[in-house]
Amino acid sequence: MNLRRLKYFVKVVDIGSMTQAADVLHIAQPALSQQLATLEGEVRQQLLVRTKRGVTPTEAGKVLYGHAQLILRQCDQARVDMDAAGRGLSGAVAVGLAPGTAAAGLALPLLRTVRARHPGVLLYLNETYGSTLSELVMNGRMDLAVLYGGRVAVHGLQFLPLLKEQLFVVGPASLPAPPEHVPLRLLGEMDLYLARPYNVVRKMVDEAFAGIGLAPRVVAEIESASTLTAVIADGLGATILPESMARTVVGACKAWQCRIIEPVIEAPLALCQSDHLPLTEPAQAIKEILLELVAALPGSLIAGDDTRLSVS
Repeated sequence: MNLRRLKYFVKVVDIGSMTQAADVLHIAQPALSQQLATLEGEVRQQLLVRTKRGVTPTEAGKVLYGHAQLILRQCDQARVDMDAAGRGLSGAVAVGLAPGTAAAGLALPLLRTVRARHPGVLLYLNETYGSTLSELVMNGRMDLAVLYGGRVAVHGLQFLPLLKEQLFVVGPASLPAPPEHVPLRLLGEMDLYLARPYNVVRKMVDEAFAGIGLAPRVVAEIESASTLTAVIADGLGATILPESMARTVVGACKAWQCRIIEPVIEAPLALCQSDHLPLTEPAQAIKEILLELVAALPGSLIAGDDTRLSVS
């Protein structure tokens, strides 16, 4: 397949219009249509469906679109690597940091270290939820992600355990604080504001409650750190968070935090990367910096310079 035709195909799918794509690509529409027809002939599949509202990919087209994005991205990186040969590292590296986790505290140290060691590397940081980050890594649109997870093998991904954070209940000053170490069963009647059920931490909370024959009394599901902090500050109820985010919420409003015991619940933070797409040289350098930063954190599972990945 011709790289130029792949580029044309991706642009048409992105824009959803043959006419607008032709304008952006600075090519006549009949010529663009001919290039795409040639591509369809090469793969012996219909890739696009043309309607009055625009152009959409067929199922085969969607598959090719995903592969084409990876191919074009790797070609771009190859050009960058060749241009940078003999000089310092350069190129773009995308790193995901799940919010509300210890990963958020890595952002500034990572930026400082990368700027000092590899000024030619353009670092892109994305703070969004772990499920979204893992999908981006799987699709090759992000190089690395630090998120809660790794307990279950996921096809297309590898996880390196970084550290474990214990979970705490966090409540407003207007509610009586439980003991410093609170058994989970005492939280069964508490109004809780938790993340959605697909969230890794929420799954762990639900599993822990189920293990003692109870269910959490969830009055609302919130995934915004600022909204959750406002809820606690307003005295509406409590939440269950990893230690790093619990400290952040308590520091932002009048609140208390107590470690959950019986059972102790630990959230595993992991470094996620593709299990089939090799890291570029700049991305490998960023990975090494991330592991170095995590090794200095309390509770780190990183020993020395061991950077091997394993599915856990």
